Amino acid sequence: MDYYLISGPDGILVEEFALHQDYTAAGIDSAGWSPESGRWYPSPDVSRELRSDARLRALATPVDRRAAARAYARLGGGELPEEERLRGLFRQRQPLPTAAPLDLGSSPDARRYRILFAGDFDADGLANARAALRLEPADDPRVAGRASGDGFAWELRSIGAGIAWCVDVTVRLGSAPAGLLGALLDHHRQAIREQGLIPVTVERFA
Repeated sequence: MDYYLISGPDGILVEEFALHQDYTAAGIDSAGWSPESGRWYPSPDVSRELRSDARLRALATPVDRRAAARAYARLGGGELPEEERLRGLFRQRQPLPTAAPLDLGSSPDARRYRILFAGDFDADGLANARAALRLEPADDPRVAGRASGDGFAWELRSIGAGIAWCVDVTVRLGSAPAGLLGALLDHHRQAIREQGLIPVTVERFA
């Protein structure tokens, strides 16, 4: 699960991506909590605005569960519910667009994924992201770095100055270890989220 602290007014947003069998995103489940009401509530509108409204993103801080639990207790909520109980509060999914994979001229034995993020890195965030993804320098000025290993290759790419970023992951079918793709996509998504960017979707090309 993904946790966010929202300031002004204070609150907590909990999200989880719902995935298709091919690891592309089907939607986002979410629930919010505020100390004013002391209740959890469906929050698809907040999830949507977090990705489209830069002002709201500036008020949101991605955190891990431990930090969310500390904030929840500090704000008067007590003990943060276990994740299975939080999933029971997800009552209104925000659907994400689903379309047939685009053919970008990739090799027939390869599959390409894109993890899209809203926002931009701070002064240290890009360096931290390069280290977390083990990136090597790239000649393309739009690409912050590339890496590969175990049948996979990935790159961190800018989409418009200060607007969005993405991690493109290419998997060589038959050469990558079975079951590793989902874990790799999740690792890369979390690595960039930890630097303050907001994951928008996971889509597939070819």
